[in-house]
Amino acid sequence: MNTYTNPVKTTEIPGRIRQLAAITRMERGHLAIIRTGPDGQPYYNLQHRENGRNITEYIPRDQVATVEENIAAYEKFKSLIDGHVNEISEKSRQERKSDIKQKPRTAKPSTSPGRKKSTS
Repeated sequence: MNTYTNPVKTTEIPGRIRQLAAITRMERGHLAIIRTGPDGQPYYNLQHRENGRNITEYIPRDQVATVEENIAAYEKFKSLIDGHVNEISEKSRQERKSDIKQKPRTAKPSTSPGRKKSTS
């Protein structure tokens, strides 16, 4: 079991986690106008992927603003997660590289017989 503890504390991670926890509604997808009705008002579809399949769902006009907010929340969620992954990856990389510098490698004798050079 890996019991990694991060010796470097940062103030960005708790703030990012609070922002993630504050997102209570989100939807994946793309809102598209499918056509304009006789009254000049647009009709909308929400397109998203589910279990590898493209799903298209009609969105009534009175729900468009809510769906747009939900999609924006999902984009913010993805951005926060990407930032978190990038930050933790960079710290992990720095720690790994600092461990290498602190622990110099010693040359080990070769266990393979190798080739002998010809003396002719």
